[in-house]
Amino acid sequence: MPDIPTVTLPSGISVPALGLGTWNMGEESRKAGIEIESLKRGLDFGMTLIDTAEMYAEGGAEKITAEAIAGRRDEVFLVSKVYPWNAGRKGVVEACERSLNRLKTDRLDLYLLHWRGQHPLAETLAGFEELRRAGKIAAWGVSNFDLDDMEELMAVPEGKNCAANQVLYNLSRRGVEYDLLPWCQERGIVLMAYSPIEQGRLLRNADLIRIAKAYQATPAQVALAFLLERDGVIAIPKSANPDRVAENAEAADLDLSEDDWKALDAAFPPPEQKRPLDML
Repeated sequence: MPDIPTVTLPSGISVPALGLGTWNMGEESRKAGIEIESLKRGLDFGMTLIDTAEMYAEGGAEKITAEAIAGRRDEVFLVSKVYPWNAGRKGVVEACERSLNRLKTDRLDLYLLHWRGQHPLAETLAGFEELRRAGKIAAWGVSNFDLDDMEELMAVPEGKNCAANQVLYNLSRRGVEYDLLPWCQERGIVLMAYSPIEQGRLLRNADLIRIAKAYQATPAQVALAFLLERDGVIAIPKSANPDRVAENAEAADLDLSEDDWKALDAAFPPPEQKRPLDML
């Protein structure tokens, strides 16, 4: 079994640094079986963090997740996200209840604001804190927040309770390394990297293919190993192929040489100045 590294949340809880995404799951009933099997395979390999959202297939991905974790809820660190237009104080509580019903559970381990909307942050945080006091969520965080958004969040009462920020981050999208990632690392806020292989587009890169071949690995494994090397970062690749999920898990055992890390930096240069936050 791969040795999946862990990341420690502000609460002191350790969670896998390599988890399971569910974006695009739950959209077609004929694919439900293989999607559920893929998530179960990931759990078997120790990728026990599952990220979903009410947005994904309008709750369909949460229903797929519920089937995958049936009888195994206590093994799983469960993350979901609220639409920004549902993120008023009352709306966030109601949206969470709907997500819990679809997930067939009584609690979320982490609940995120999917992106910023019209509701003031203070209202959203009041809803999050109400849910936390009620035991409906263990922690809350945000998604698609750049540094200025995070600084604004910190100025809101209870803002320092933020546990995580989920953003687009991979070898071809390294802008967060300039300021956002170090800022989060200094404060113990976990950065969750969505689309860690750029929805498959990274896999055609010649430099990545060359490095992967040297280790008898796949380009996806090298791309995931890059993120696993970063402190305080959780990668959440999505796959509806059980064999591919097993391959992803094996990225945890990949040990690149210093020369190959330098080659990756040459092929995918780190940022030298501030860049707007990438989003998909």
